[in-house]
Amino acid sequence: MTVLVSQVNRLRRAPLSRPIAGVGCASTGDTSAALSAYCAAAGIPAIVFLPADRISLQQLIQPIANGATVLSLDTDFDGCMRLIREVTAELPIYLANSLNSLRLEGQKTAAIEILQQFDWQVPDWVIVPGGNLGNIYAFYKGFEMCRVLGLVDRVPRLVCAQAANANPLYRYYKSGWAEFQPLVAETTFASAIQIGDPVSVDRAVFALKATNGIVEEATEEELMDAMSLADRTGMFACPHTGVALAALFKLRDQRIVGPNDRTVVVSTAHGLKFTQSKIDYHDKNIKDMLCQYANPPISVKADFGSVMDVLQKNVNGKT
Repeated sequence: MTVLVSQVNRLRRAPLSRPIAGVGCASTGDTSAALSAYCAAAGIPAIVFLPADRISLQQLIQPIANGATVLSLDTDFDGCMRLIREVTAELPIYLANSLNSLRLEGQKTAAIEILQQFDWQVPDWVIVPGGNLGNIYAFYKGFEMCRVLGLVDRVPRLVCAQAANANPLYRYYKSGWAEFQPLVAETTFASAIQIGDPVSVDRAVFALKATNGIVEEATEEELMDAMSLADRTGMFACPHTGVALAALFKLRDQRIVGPNDRTVVVSTAHGLKFTQSKIDYHDKNIKDMLCQYANPPISVKADFGSVMDVLQKNVNGKT
């Protein structure tokens, strides 16, 4: 987003026949947060289309706090995407979604950073949560650029991980790339990828075919369990990271990803934006979900004997 907003900042200073009045996006959360923050810093009006009642309060409050014009629409993300494209075709508002190639130019630097951090040793796999699907292509673009420049001799195999409740690419992949069928995405804890008609599907398929890639899915229980396991390592993961981790677990079980394969799982948000889902999980308050890694607080009487009884049972039993 810094790349895109910097370019808009430059264009707004240029003598354009139709000056740019602002920057707009449809979003399920994080895109709007980044756009509104950088626009606020640059003094550029930001317009955000969000699906009503489908994102967390923590995601909604960021563009509001940053001064963006936030439209909460009675539709899903795909409906927001259709509307923002219609609006930006009529008004001098710059479209900030991943249809815009500047977003991909910025996103591809994440692939370069992965290679830098591994001292230019290429990982075997990179697993990316997929919703609107611009990110998987951006990773491919960054890895392939480094290969063409001679910085590395190959690119990693890419995995696009989707929630089973919003899995149009997974279905397309399982059909042998026969025909893409958009769908109405069902509710998922991985709300940022609750997208049934991704705008970058063709680019994603290109990236996956070019890297001998795979598409995997995760059920709601699988993604929440995977997220909770990640938290037990000291992370505070988001549900979308849980989708990618669940895909890794499944690919390991299928022996597609080998035990010694170097694998990168991309985390796309922070758990603090999805605290309610974590509260419900650890309270075992999610319908039809076992929540096997739940760790609720233990109610204890405020006396030494009761505390010691609980600690003897719970602490000594784990050592």
